[in-house]
Amino acid sequence: MGRVIAVANQKGGVGKTTTAVNLAAALALDGHRVLLADLDPQASATTGLVAVASDFGGTVYEALIERRPAAEFIRSTTIECLDILPATRDLVGAEVELVNVPGREQRLREALAPIRGRYDFIIMDCPPSLSMLTINALRAADSVLVPLQCEYYALEGLTALLDTIGRVRDALNPALALEGLVLTMYDGRNSLARQVHSEVRSHFGDQVFRTAIPRNVRVSESPSHGLPVLTYAPDSKGAIAYRGLARELAAPVRTAAANAAAAAAALAAPRVAPAESTESDDTADGPDARV
Repeated sequence: MGRVIAVANQKGGVGKTTTAVNLAAALALDGHRVLLADLDPQASATTGLVAVASDFGGTVYEALIERRPAAEFIRSTTIECLDILPATRDLVGAEVELVNVPGREQRLREALAPIRGRYDFIIMDCPPSLSMLTINALRAADSVLVPLQCEYYALEGLTALLDTIGRVRDALNPALALEGLVLTMYDGRNSLARQVHSEVRSHFGDQVFRTAIPRNVRVSESPSHGLPVLTYAPDSKGAIAYRGLARELAAPVRTAAANAAAAAAALAAPRVAPAESTESDDTADGPDARV
């Protein structure tokens, strides 16, 4: 059975969708069979892989609400081995429609069960909120990958997110593991980014991926072309970083079973807050900052 990974963070603007799209693309380029499931009503993951909107004939909305087979709506992409279960803005209606549905937390898990064996990885892009769609994703997932922007407010939201993951484990999905934290938009020239980098690694140790994703203008440009950065600018620093992240995630030592043993300790980690900077300058975020 393929590994089902929810890419989630309750805070917006941390590189969640960017990470979901480019991680899925990088895994596929390495030969893994990958499905990217877009669970965000903004549908940015869908448009990030499909430059021109088209009539899909159905999306994840129909799979959740009408319980139609998800396989009917899966579409191939320009990257071999990478498929997408698309979304449109209609998905916002699912939040309301699922409220009074019995077993509403199970809908996505049930939809993915018949197709799970087709893929090595199913990557789910979650909304930037604790919504019914996010709960469905956490119920269906084996593990959670948390993109973390190297800024103070991102750390403020991390404690709440880990608490949410812990609650879902207790109530709905005892096997849910913390896949790990990935630092995004990292600029080593910025003193606060360095402090966040140090504090997170100090508190969470091996649960933080060694690969950090740098600020890179090519990563920001690629969605407007309907392409992941790995095909838009394969030699850019952002693309190289996502290739490294994918290989680190797919390494045998980072299986869901191995993560489960470390998840409890990570979820119980103390609140993280960076020390105050002693530098007077705030280095501008350059597009090609090195990690």
